[in-house]
Amino acid sequence: MKLLIAICALLSLAVALPQRKISLKTEPEADDQIPAEQNYNNYQQADYRQQPQQQEYRQKNQIDDFRPKVQLETTTYIPIIRFDKEQANDGSYKTSYETGNNIQASEEGYLKHLGDDLNALVQTGSYSYTAPDGQIINVEYTADEFGFRVKGDHIPTPPPVSPEIQKGLDLIYAGIKANEERAALEAKNNPQAAREQEDRAALDYKGTYYQQ
Repeated sequence: MKLLIAICALLSLAVALPQRKISLKTEPEADDQIPAEQNYNNYQQADYRQQPQQQEYRQKNQIDDFRPKVQLETTTYIPIIRFDKEQANDGSYKTSYETGNNIQASEEGYLKHLGDDLNALVQTGSYSYTAPDGQIINVEYTADEFGFRVKGDHIPTPPPVSPEIQKGLDLIYAGIKANEERAALEAKNNPQAAREQEDRAALDYKGTYYQQ
């Protein structure tokens, strides 16, 4: 009976005492005293300090990601051996140059008066260079109110015109010439009719066409 009373007394005393959390840790750790975010950053820094090669590799890769991918191509420097140019006040000029890889060029030009305040720049020149197969290419050209014309031994030439085609072309040219002579005679005998004909031709050329 006395034993039972003693056990009940101990239980009552245990309930009356304040409750305390029992921890198995014998010493407080450093992580428990540092905020979680600061602790994570310290861990990252410690991890990089422990692995410097891995940190350098990551930084290099980040730089390479933003570096533009440029493929450099080397070329051979070709010097200009000679360059001459003359410019006159009337618009005429002369120019020539020569490069270190055997390119030679020259050109001259002048203004040609065509009437009614209309001028044309006439240009004539030539140039030469060495082809990849070692052949020297020579080119001569002229540019004026009739267009651009070029000559060179390497330029393919069209086959000759057959006699039948040439005969047809001659007939066409003869008809055009006869019409021009007829128009000139009519213009001389009847200037008013000639002007009306020119006006009709101008309207037809613009696409408006002459209406009776």
